[in-house]
Amino acid sequence: MAEDPSAGTRAGRLANPLAGKLGHLRGFSITSRILAVNILPLLLLGGGVFYLDSYRTQLLNERYKLARIEAQITAEALAGATRERQEALMIQIGKEQRMRLRMYDAEGNLWADSFELDTPAFTFDDPERNDWGEEVATWLDRAVDWVVGADPIPDYVEPADTSADGWPELRRAREEGLSQIQLRDAPDGTPVINAAAPVGLIGATLLTTRNAQDITFEVREARSTLLSAVLLALLISTLLSLYMARTIAVPLRSLAGAAIRVRQGRERDVEVPRLPDRRDEIGLLARAVSDMTETLRQRIDAVEHFAADVAHEIKNPLASLRSAVESLQKVKDDDLRAQLTEVAAHDVRRIDRLVSEISEASRIDAEISRATFVSVDINELVENLIERREARGENSGRAVSHTRSGGSALVLGVPLRLERVLENLLDNAVSFSPGGGEIEVHVDATAEDVTITVCDQGPGIPMAAREKVFSRFHSSRPPDEAFGSHSGLGLAIGRTIAEAHEGSLAVDDRPDGEVGACLILTLPAA
Repeated sequence: MAEDPSAGTRAGRLANPLAGKLGHLRGFSITSRILAVNILPLLLLGGGVFYLDSYRTQLLNERYKLARIEAQITAEALAGATRERQEALMIQIGKEQRMRLRMYDAEGNLWADSFELDTPAFTFDDPERNDWGEEVATWLDRAVDWVVGADPIPDYVEPADTSADGWPELRRAREEGLSQIQLRDAPDGTPVINAAAPVGLIGATLLTTRNAQDITFEVREARSTLLSAVLLALLISTLLSLYMARTIAVPLRSLAGAAIRVRQGRERDVEVPRLPDRRDEIGLLARAVSDMTETLRQRIDAVEHFAADVAHEIKNPLASLRSAVESLQKVKDDDLRAQLTEVAAHDVRRIDRLVSEISEASRIDAEISRATFVSVDINELVENLIERREARGENSGRAVSHTRSGGSALVLGVPLRLERVLENLLDNAVSFSPGGGEIEVHVDATAEDVTITVCDQGPGIPMAAREKVFSRFHSSRPPDEAFGSHSGLGLAIGRTIAEAHEGSLAVDDRPDGEVGACLILTLPAA
């Protein structure tokens, strides 16, 4: 059956639900992501500059209403006045309201203009004289209008025809008898509002013109305030984002670089930064990676040393076996051939024992890491082990006693592996105890620990050699022991199992001061 190439991908997504959602962000660095997360909302807020057009439209609508009302009120005031009074009112209203007022008779001819009757109430700014700030503001106004798609506004140009027909709003007011409003652009880009209104029943019309510069200035001021706030916030957010990114990305890059060098193995003593001053997740990660690297190095060194020791230990019996086999072909004496055959058989058994011990030593960590710890009664385990050894005659005539103190001696662990530790300790005690000697096993249980002490009556272990006995293939054996009957891995395996159970295995003198040694196994209480 063909294998689905997407199965691994689907499994990864099921294991990590966010993987699919965030997959499109994997190509971006942490710095880019932090900047995007912090700056994007500000850019969206800055986009509000373009929506100030609605504020401008609202102001214009209010001004349209005001211009219509002003034109109607002024027309009513002018309707019942004499010619002289009309001209005086036009001059007064024009100056007070900063408007231009023009009156047209029933035939549409211009007969009064407040700008000609007196000094003009306002003048249009010349765009040629604008400074750079006004030029930028005008350009920004046009850019905003283009972005929001504002309707084009016709330019304000005085028509060549001075009659009422020159102004469309006047023409509509005369035809419909209603007030009309028209918006135009002054040369400097500010709005110009024309309002046309009928004057009484005499057929005359009034045209008012106002340059509403204040609307443009208000919108520009609001836009400038918003832009200044956004730019300031953008600057602060960018600096803070870069600082945050630096505190995260730089140490991560340093850790990644050290990990790559460790993986490549180009620098044996690569120092992985521990970042001791950082108490956050980055610091925890740095120290975890550093500890992991150190543990990895120790494991690699241990594997290398173990491989070298294995080669050395197997080489000797193999050489003896080869010599015996080669000699068998040349020897004719039956007795000598029998001796050579026994030597070969002994070497084969020795190699078999070494391979079995080495295999077990190499897989202990992996097995325990996958095993499920259960509650184990150490006293019961010791009693059963002693009974089985007595039944099999494995104590070689040595008496093994079991005593206990404290409460319940329960620990969490793998029963078979804990039994193997105790088996190795008893094997060691039997090897070094004299014939007819006594081996004492004492179990002491406290609330924190369970301690198993195995004491023999052998020669004891010198202080300088107490750590060496836990080395693999340690070869210090009793003089009367048959050569090759032990692999030298028993105590090394015992310590490995003890440490895998978060315990310890050590050597000490007998507590009663007699000659002999005590091996002490300490395990956490369940």
